[in-house]
Amino acid sequence: MSTSPPITPEGSTLHAPLARLLRPLVRLCIGRGITFLALTALLRELYVNVAEYDFALPGKEQTDSRVSLLTGIHRKEVSRLRGAGSTVSVVPAVVSRTSRIMARWLADPRFTDAAGHPLTLPRMAEGDAPSFEGLVSSITRDLRPRAVLDEWLDRGLANLDAEGRVILAKAAYVPEVGGEPQLYYFGRNLHDHIAASVSNITSGAPRFLERAVHYDGLSRELAEHLERRAKEIAMEALQQANREAHAACQSDPGGTHRWNFGIYVYGEDVVPAPKGEE
Repeated sequence: MSTSPPITPEGSTLHAPLARLLRPLVRLCIGRGITFLALTALLRELYVNVAEYDFALPGKEQTDSRVSLLTGIHRKEVSRLRGAGSTVSVVPAVVSRTSRIMARWLADPRFTDAAGHPLTLPRMAEGDAPSFEGLVSSITRDLRPRAVLDEWLDRGLANLDAEGRVILAKAAYVPEVGGEPQLYYFGRNLHDHIAASVSNITSGAPRFLERAVHYDGLSRELAEHLERRAKEIAMEALQQANREAHAACQSDPGGTHRWNFGIYVYGEDVVPAPKGEE
């Protein structure tokens, strides 16, 4: 009979919140065919990598023995896994290109109306007037604007009006379910949210804003109304942040930092716990 390894008193306080945090991820793994053994192999690699690089002592070589002590993984296994490098999330080309074009269409005053809404754009440039061709060319010259338009039309990111002008579709705000862009942002956004929370727990003073408004015991009707309203407020905030960031970037000299501003909205029907288990 197997037994679980002991957990330190400090680590035991994380047991319940970690179980809640990991539950939807385990559900996703099982649904996508990632077995327990495959997940533990990934965790083993990550444990070694994080201990090797994030817990190195200044001025001292990180040894297999110390990594083994920190992780609880056998020293021979540590030696095999060290130096493999952490899992790198490379931005898919289609995600990088599409997000940059879309961000400019939503933020650049040349491509938005007085209310900040994306303009309906003619395909081709007419003098200095804004156009889809000009929008794409301002981001990349490696692809023909026509090729980008065909891709967007095929993916439902854009539509054409009766005059053949290009309209940014509302569907463009949401990546295709289960597609490469959605999975990329799944990893990126959850990483940043968790990283912000972990930093606030482990640092002396919380640095990152990480807050939520939550109400329990609601009717279905009110919960759905609040969800719709929260989405409206969230989109307004995201668009405003995008406009200000885009404008500020025009005079920024550039550097190595990155910034992410995200919002989530969630709701569910909670089944009451049986008496005696609350």
